[in-house]
Amino acid sequence: MTDLSDFPITTRWPARHPDRLQLYSLNTPNGVKVSIMLEEIGLPYEPHFVDITKNETWGPEFLSLNPNGKIPAILDPNGPDGRPLALFESGAILLYLAEKTGRLLSIDPAERYQTIQWVMFQMAAIGPMFGQLGFFHRFAGKDYEDKRPRDRYVAESRRLLGVLNDRLANDAGTPRDWIMGDYSIADVAALGWVRNLVGFYEAGEIVGFQDFANVAAWLERGLARPAVQRGLEIPARP
Repeated sequence: MTDLSDFPITTRWPARHPDRLQLYSLNTPNGVKVSIMLEEIGLPYEPHFVDITKNETWGPEFLSLNPNGKIPAILDPNGPDGRPLALFESGAILLYLAEKTGRLLSIDPAERYQTIQWVMFQMAAIGPMFGQLGFFHRFAGKDYEDKRPRDRYVAESRRLLGVLNDRLANDAGTPRDWIMGDYSIADVAALGWVRNLVGFYEAGEIVGFQDFANVAAWLERGLARPAVQRGLEIPARP
């Protein structure tokens, strides 16, 4: 049996199946990237619910795996050379899982790097900007009298939707199904964030989401995938 006792995180979230990949997460837009990916590729894993509302990511056990104190993080008992691998940052985890299984990332060098660039686009732009808009539109920031911060993130989120909308049109101007043509980790990375923007953040109207038909159709296709539907609910909340 695989021994994960050298990893302090397992004292807080014990592994019932230590031979499986361990996922420490919450079903936020960043968290579901990994659960969706795991559901898509069919790799056996054990999810652990990490309650960020109780600051569980700032305990010593979680920080031993991710010193940045953010979900998601994984512990793969079957890492490179058969040794356990701990990994954080959702984009890095997507790349690792794609390479480990040979799924959702092309082996063609040019297409591979183009896919990675769209993952980075989500990590560097869509995630941070949509998240800030969510804060200023729905949460504490909505009470700020100065609306310039909110309006700045509205404009930037709308611009980013335009970039994605243009990408989802091919050279003939007709929509393509997925960001890279074929479904890939670029789609996995972005789906949860666009869903959150128009759903949980309730920002569809303020960004004029109806103007981005290609994005709306892509989101509908993505949310119809059974693996995406399962991944959005993992880890299950107690």
